[in-house]
Amino acid sequence: MKLSEPLHSPPADSSDRRRVPPVVCYPADSLRAPPLDHYRLLREQSLPSHQIVVPPREARCFEVPFGSFFRISSVEGSQVGDLNLWSRKDPSECFYAGKTRALHGTHLSTGDSLWSTFPNLRRMATIVADTLDWYGFDEYGGSVHDVIGTRCDPYTHNLLSDGGQYHHCCHSNLTRALSDYLGQTHDLSEQLVHDVLNVFMCTGFMRETGQYFMKASPVRPGDYIEFFACIDLVGGLSACPGGDCSSTHSSDVARCYPLQVDIFTPPADIIAPLVCEQPNGYDRTHGMD
Repeated sequence: MKLSEPLHSPPADSSDRRRVPPVVCYPADSLRAPPLDHYRLLREQSLPSHQIVVPPREARCFEVPFGSFFRISSVEGSQVGDLNLWSRKDPSECFYAGKTRALHGTHLSTGDSLWSTFPNLRRMATIVADTLDWYGFDEYGGSVHDVIGTRCDPYTHNLLSDGGQYHHCCHSNLTRALSDYLGQTHDLSEQLVHDVLNVFMCTGFMRETGQYFMKASPVRPGDYIEFFACIDLVGGLSACPGGDCSSTHSSDVARCYPLQVDIFTPPADIIAPLVCEQPNGYDRTHGMD
């Protein structure tokens, strides 16, 4: 816990130091803008190809071919989810929440992309629709679809609950789902589970302490967020054991609901001319000399 009072007195120029204006670390104006209008045209010609229902307090994996779309929907009640993405060709390339946050900010919406880990650092998916884009930031500094939280996990739960053993944290759910999908041990799969996009979750930072907070999600049945797959993807989605995350997570107390994933695929002749997102162009072999 942080100390309630600082141990050192402010210097005489403390006000001047605090007044220094901030500078954006990674100005993203030079990023190639995703062709949202083109994606919308593709979406209009896409047909449903697969549907997955993720049960409460569980996770499921699903494949999304390059050029297809996937939609995550609230179907029965207010429910948040934890999303992982992996390259279908190489699961070691996965969604990089930290770099995505650095490029797009703490919360994502339409037009933002989900970027992959080094050395590829490329768009894995781009958000093309978000029915909660109206929410913005509330009076507490909260917003939806964050890339600041990690994922609820049994290790932190054990640490904070003095030995509590809970097996339906999103980390555990995603590990089991990926293990089933890949047909490998939990130990190997756990190494591939990573920080998430907290779909529908409403979060921010406490102004006084800087602590990560959650509050009741504004999501309702019928709300959804939709993505375009920039490469061949495997997705993993956990229906968080915190339900709408209004009071708790990592427990069986909260009321939880399923989440639905729908995949939409354009006709093959329309996908054919598309170019898959290419790996980052940095020449690391030269840079390591």
